[in-house]
Parts: sequence; structure tokens; C-alpha cells
Amino acid sequence: MKKILVTILLMLSAFLSQEMYAQKITKDVIDADGIRTVVYVPSSAVCSRVINIQLKDNVIVEASYTGGCNGNTQGLSALLRGMKVDDAIAKLDGIDCNGRGTSCPDQLAKALKMIKASKPQKQE
Repeated sequence: MKKILVTILLMLSAFLSQEMYAQKITKDVIDADGIRTVVYVPSSAVCSRVINIQLKDNVIVEASYTGGCNGNTQGLSALLRGMKVDDAIAKLDGIDCNGRGTSCPDQLAKALKMIKASKPQKQE
């Protein structure tokens, strides 16, 4: 009985861990002017709930956060404006917040990697 209970707890822990760190793109479109707009839902391990990203010709036009530390996310957004995607990934990838294994900047790097690997939908 004890082994069954331990097995169930391990399976539940693995499931919750996967859900906690799930990240996804919920919108990815490109308009007639060539501006790609992406809405990304980061890991629940961070304070931000949504990252809105606009890109043109592999350059960040805008990156804004919903949730998170307001001053820090505004500062990050201002610093990233005009930066090439690969440069942003190199600077932000792997930043950790209080031992969470990720951070709001790291989540943006993950979003940018996903964006590079996918194609947007044309906006009508």
C-alpha cells in the first residue's frame, strides 16, 4: 500500500511540475507592414502572466509584460527596444529569479527562441 501511495505522489508531482513550467504562444500574426505580434504565456514560476512582443526584421519593436515587477519589466522593455532577437536571447537566457530556475527575462528569451522556430500567420 505504501509503494502505491508513493508512486501516486510521484506521478502527481511530475504532472504538476510539467503544468507549472508550461509556456506557450497564444497568438502569432504578421501584419501588412511586416510587424510580427506575439502573445506568450510564460511559466507560472514567474510573476508575469503574459508577454506581448512585436518584432520587425528580427528586431524587437516592443516587449511588454502583464504582471511581474512593474519597474523592472518597464526597464527591461525599454532596454530591449531596437535590439536584435539573437542579442536579446544571448543576454537574457538563463537568468534566474530567487532560485525559481527561470525569470521574467529568461521567459522572454524562451519566447524569442520559440518565435524563431515558428512561422507567423498572415493577418487579413
